[in-house]
Amino acid sequence: MPPVHTGAPVITGASTPSSPAPQPLSPGRPGYRRMSLALFAAGLATFALLYSTQALLPAISAGFGVTAGQASWTVSAATGALALFVLPLSALSERFGRTRMMTYSMVIAVAVGLLVPFAPNVEWLVALRAVQGAAIAGIPASAMAYLAEEVKPKALVAAIGLFVAGNSIGGMSGRLVTGWAAQLWGWRAGLLAVALMALACAVAFLVLLPRARFFRPASLNPRAVGRTVAGHLRDPLLLRLYGIGALFMTVFGAVYTVIGYRLVDEPFSLGQGVVGSIFLIYLVGTVSSAAAGKLVARTGRRGALYLAVTTTALGLLLSLSDSLALIVPGLVLITAGFFAGHAVASAAVSRTAKTGRAQASALYQSAYYLGSSAGGTLGALAYHGAGWAATVGIALLAVLGVVSITLYGSHAARAERRMPASAMGAR
Repeated sequence: MPPVHTGAPVITGASTPSSPAPQPLSPGRPGYRRMSLALFAAGLATFALLYSTQALLPAISAGFGVTAGQASWTVSAATGALALFVLPLSALSERFGRTRMMTYSMVIAVAVGLLVPFAPNVEWLVALRAVQGAAIAGIPASAMAYLAEEVKPKALVAAIGLFVAGNSIGGMSGRLVTGWAAQLWGWRAGLLAVALMALACAVAFLVLLPRARFFRPASLNPRAVGRTVAGHLRDPLLLRLYGIGALFMTVFGAVYTVIGYRLVDEPFSLGQGVVGSIFLIYLVGTVSSAAAGKLVARTGRRGALYLAVTTTALGLLLSLSDSLALIVPGLVLITAGFFAGHAVASAAVSRTAKTGRAQASALYQSAYYLGSSAGGTLGALAYHGAGWAATVGIALLAVLGVVSITLYGSHAARAERRMPASAMGAR
């Protein structure tokens, strides 16, 4: 296996004919394909591990004799821990390198994943999942910062879209593998299978990822980090993007945490393997996230977000039906809208932040995964108390929040364009 690249700066010296200055990666340039495949593998492993228990929640509930709300904590503990740890780990990546942080995070997350299937009770399962989520926290923000530094700006949305596409493939394949393995050999076997799949992705990541050429280490001064974070939190556009990410993930977390319970219940009574196969719909997310760059080029960022929320809302309404012929297309629309919106918002964060990109991406990831935790827990409680319609109601409120934030952003942009140049200079 080749040596792991640490992300330390490369000293190139003065540019000479024999040592030209490094150029950002872009489609067609050497290293772009390896970078894309490496981060695709990282994204696949991230979502496969992070949501490994989601498709198994009904089986976990039955195995440990716990409610849907209690079992949902095996998902929410992982996403909540990720949300809490992503900012401090992103600060460490500013000092020690993006690739080094991603490497250590991947190794620890996979190692914990190999222990998860042997949890003796639900409390241990939740605790291990929290540790796993904390380890995974080093991957997303570092990956976004790596891409922002190494990829040509015009290719950034497409590159991030490929990373998000890896998320969607990971979410789909992880749930598919766990579902069928659980139906054949039990839910513990399902968790072991997804851990082995993530191990293979980790090996591919280590072999393929190109050396970081534009990273420059920053100080770990807590005050400096605090000033950077405070600056991001004072940026109105970044705050809106963080809110959009959180609300989109609230929808997604609510729907996909609860859908397994709905489909194993009457009138559907589907088996665990068939329920896992429902997550093949994630392939739609792969397409919509990878196409986000073209969508933004045609409609603008806000136009793309309006299209994403409209698609998601239509899917939620279709999912209220008691017919699988309508529920499945509803899930398709929800998935397409979510992944497109997430790719657009996360890419906008990377482009908006001129300094402290890792912290900017980390704040987005914190909001995003807090939204996942909130959506999963609230969606499960709503379903347990009042059925699927209540879960959809929570998701529609989150969609309305995205629309409100995007409308406000459109209004603010128009007001800024009308502002006199002298007032702009005074700001």
